[in-house]
Amino acid sequence: MKSNSRSIVRGGSPLSGLDAWEEDLLRRYPEADNKRDEDAFRDYEDETRPGVKEFYRLNHHRQTLQFAQGKKAQYLGLNRRRMTVWEALEFLNELIDDSDPDIDLPQIEHLLQTAEAIRADGHPRWFILVGLIHDLGKILCLFGEEQWAVVGDTFPLGCRFSEKIVFHEFFAGNPDRGVAKYSTPAGIYREGCGLDSVTMSWGHDEYLFHVVKDRLPEPALYMIRYHSFYAAHREGEYGSLMNDRDREMFSWVRAFNPYDLYTKSGQRMDVAALRPFYEELISEYLPGELSW
Repeated sequence: MKSNSRSIVRGGSPLSGLDAWEEDLLRRYPEADNKRDEDAFRDYEDETRPGVKEFYRLNHHRQTLQFAQGKKAQYLGLNRRRMTVWEALEFLNELIDDSDPDIDLPQIEHLLQTAEAIRADGHPRWFILVGLIHDLGKILCLFGEEQWAVVGDTFPLGCRFSEKIVFHEFFAGNPDRGVAKYSTPAGIYREGCGLDSVTMSWGHDEYLFHVVKDRLPEPALYMIRYHSFYAAHREGEYGSLMNDRDREMFSWVRAFNPYDLYTKSGQRMDVAALRPFYEELISEYLPGELSW
């Protein structure tokens, strides 16, 4: 471990660091086997580390409709601080995980790995920018939020919890399970209402979407808002809540997902050399200070 790095590890925290959830996503969705049957999904659960299971127990017990609405009221005034995107990237570097014995890289390097892979494949400039910024909402941890309210698979609230959500059995302890109007597939929504009308579980995806929602193309916003919505874009669930626009835009979410999952490595990025390109890209779409 590096003695001068700062860690988010807190006493009683279920994960050793934010990277633990992402590492377990790779176990659940290995690159060579994108279509996992029910038995393989159960195998994933059997092999998952206790800390990750405890993370999901807390997440599934506590992510209620009332909780998410409360967090929106708390954070979406966007009055925590003013920062440029690059300043936010440097702020996010405080999330280096001291506990990881294999990879000890600043968060900015993980984001640059994603962005550079997208850039190498010739995607549009806004797509490259999404690779750079998609996890910036994790600064919620630096505002005092617990990990279970920042990362993890996201899902709709106010309707039935899909059995395709990882560790769905932990929803048995969620107070919303006892609310009759939330017990149907559509719940409080109407079929085909569109995801913009649906309250998602709270986390870094939803938060960052609201920070940048007036500044980026629509496909970019879908990638940011729904990249952790694995029950939909990897398992095919919640289609009854989507409208035609959602279904069209989710092709972009699925295109982004492999870069999010499979580009992380211990290879160091030359941040200083890459910074001019990315500062120019940021200035094109997200100039100046943003409200966080």
